[in-house]
Amino acid sequence: MKSYDWTSSFRHLYDKALRLYQKGNRDAGSFFTDEECGLLASIGCRPAELFDFAEDYPDLDWDEALLITSARRDYFLHVMKGETTGRFLDEGEFPPRNEEVDGIRWLPRIILKAKAKLRGELPDSLMYCCGGDRGFLKRFDIHPADFLRAVWAAEGDDQRVVDFVKSRHDDEPAHVK
Repeated sequence: MKSYDWTSSFRHLYDKALRLYQKGNRDAGSFFTDEECGLLASIGCRPAELFDFAEDYPDLDWDEALLITSARRDYFLHVMKGETTGRFLDEGEFPPRNEEVDGIRWLPRIILKAKAKLRGELPDSLMYCCGGDRGFLKRFDIHPADFLRAVWAAEGDDQRVVDFVKSRHDDEPAHVK
């Protein structure tokens, strides 16, 4: 995918996924041609991610999908130098939904999901910015792409992410569940 107009190409594939999903297709593997899969791979994206965006539409719309994908693309191209790790985390490696850090439920889970999203290591069975993630991020008034960039900027220091989240919720106690 050419860098200058990658968003146009991505929009075409996003719209295609949305149309196919709305017509009842639930097989993400059948959404795109090999060439289209190659275009997605060039920005660090997989068909399952577009399937997830289509499945969660309209709660997760084009603008959010673009910004999330843009954060992943930037990380993929600039940090990972366009190379995948070839690894996918197992769903069992993720903290349970009710796990807490500093009294904040869901935070350990979304931190690992964001790290895995940035590295392209989320299993197809999990989605970054699922309904639970969106509820968490809305509660703390953090855009999903901004959270990805905060995790990236923290450079592996989870406490920096915790502090960032706590700073975003000054009007209520940090232990809000």
